[in-house]
Amino acid sequence: MSDKNREGKRTARERLAAEREKQKTAERRRRTLIVGASVVCVLGLAAVIGVVAANSGGDDESKASGPVVAPSGAQGKDGLAIPVGKEDAKATLTVWEDFRCPACKSFEETYRSTLNELTEAGKLKVEYHLVTLIDGGLGGSGSLSAANAAACAQDAGKFTAYHDVLFENQPMESDDAFSSDDKLFDLASKVDGLDTPEFRTCVEDGTHDSWVVKSNEAFQKGGFSGTPTVLFEGQNIYQDRSMTPEKFKEMVEKADKS
Repeated sequence: MSDKNREGKRTARERLAAEREKQKTAERRRRTLIVGASVVCVLGLAAVIGVVAANSGGDDESKASGPVVAPSGAQGKDGLAIPVGKEDAKATLTVWEDFRCPACKSFEETYRSTLNELTEAGKLKVEYHLVTLIDGGLGGSGSLSAANAAACAQDAGKFTAYHDVLFENQPMESDDAFSSDDKLFDLASKVDGLDTPEFRTCVEDGTHDSWVVKSNEAFQKGGFSGTPTVLFEGQNIYQDRSMTPEKFKEMVEKADKS
């Protein structure tokens, strides 16, 4: 092969390599733009939710005018926390959740087995606070109804099981399916012994509606950025991108040994 031909082939390879690198750069730029746009959409939705929530609340206010009936065993300031785990556990996790919130479902799917393991071992106490952020942003009453039903389940000593069933069967964020009592009863049938006349009356009467509204007000006054808000030793670990169930377990076990 002549030197001229070799040079030509080398030049062609270089041009091809340069073109491929150019395409890779363009693809990386495209992905960055897509991610950036997604973040803006999320922030934009959060802003809309904040505005709507600030200017809504008519239904919540009417429900809040009724008596505040905390579920059995509620603890914390104003009795707004539903505790799971042993009272003397050395580590406490505070969780603010909305049953219509997709990110809350994602958190539960990722951490549920770890939280159950730690609470059952007596190493961790979880304090659940229920909020209605999605109702305020997208309309409807599913967040409120589901939270009231979960509080009714707490009265029956079955909060954890029903809480998990609600997230496992969460509808699309825009679908207000949890506003239906029949839907909540159907899900209650998945928890052994929960679907009783007492539970149904509690759900139908909205026995704990005012309590849920008060919990949501505490969330708003707390200045939290969204749900889930997951606090451990004063830090929102849900915002820590390096956090994993394994890392959290190590933190709890370290606290248990202190």
